[in-house]
Amino acid sequence: MTTFADDSDQRHAGSHQIRPADFRPTWWAAGPHAQSVLSSAQPRRWLIRRAAQDFRADSQEILIDCGAGVRLLAHFNAAQGKPNGRLAVIIHGWEGSSDSIYNLTTGPLLNRHGFDTLRLNLRDHGESHHLNEELFHSCRLEEVLGAFKWINRRFPERTVAIVGFSLGGNFALRVANKAREQGIALDQVVAICPVLDPSETMRALDQGPAIYEQYFIHKWRRSLARKRAAFPHIYHFNELASLKNLMHMTDHFVVNYTEYDDLQTYLQGYAITEGKIDNIDVRTTVLMADDDPVIPIEGLRNMHFPDAVELYRSPAGGHCGFLQGWRLQTWLDQFVLRQLAG
Repeated sequence: MTTFADDSDQRHAGSHQIRPADFRPTWWAAGPHAQSVLSSAQPRRWLIRRAAQDFRADSQEILIDCGAGVRLLAHFNAAQGKPNGRLAVIIHGWEGSSDSIYNLTTGPLLNRHGFDTLRLNLRDHGESHHLNEELFHSCRLEEVLGAFKWINRRFPERTVAIVGFSLGGNFALRVANKAREQGIALDQVVAICPVLDPSETMRALDQGPAIYEQYFIHKWRRSLARKRAAFPHIYHFNELASLKNLMHMTDHFVVNYTEYDDLQTYLQGYAITEGKIDNIDVRTTVLMADDDPVIPIEGLRNMHFPDAVELYRSPAGGHCGFLQGWRLQTWLDQFVLRQLAG
């Protein structure tokens, strides 16, 4: 477990708003790697997808016009039971999708408690590679802001909350930071294990257990293959697909396929450290795990949270894991529900 060495680190992270999370892992799955890996491993993945069959079948596919010719794919589910007039927009992590496992547990629970839900796919995620010619990268905030403007127009009678996981949590916080300036009506944000400093996350993946780096490389290569199939006259990715190190892949990608001149400039482009989310003025909850192997808790040293943000820290949980019980049920669903219903 990682702890901060002195009071100055705590103050910089907004210590007056830090709250302990009440998560208690099952003893045999308490380690960070067990929490992180088992959360999306078989047979848990199969069981959750089976349990969510009706939820997925009832989803309405929506194409969101984000402006400037950009379209994003989303899946909408109307509230079950008595609607509460709220819409929860759920944003997945990097190389996840609207059908990521945490979406398929959180979404149905929120529906059962009166929330409409909209699971938003970022560009080139899920089954959306054919919708936009240009490639996804993590600095594409403008189109996500455009998506929320469209959501406000499409659901004017709903108050809107965002639930974001990992990179989706990073996007959620950046949207909240820009909401007032952009005229976006936003009521609340819950960010689970959000990317804080992408440089530190890159180092953690590069230097940590190979399972995480290889997991993301595999999923990224699969995504690139889908993009190439959708636009074979534009993309080949021969050199990019042959690289075996995530940092080298990202560096090559940034220089050759984005508007950024170098890797560090790109990574700083979506960092939320050093006062970059100081304009958040809607009720916001951030949950971090001290043992997260993907998002180092040390990133909090460079964070300043405004008064609207409450930070919850858990000694355990891994990366978007937070599994409990012999059936490895996620504690996250109830945490999200408590925050949105509070």
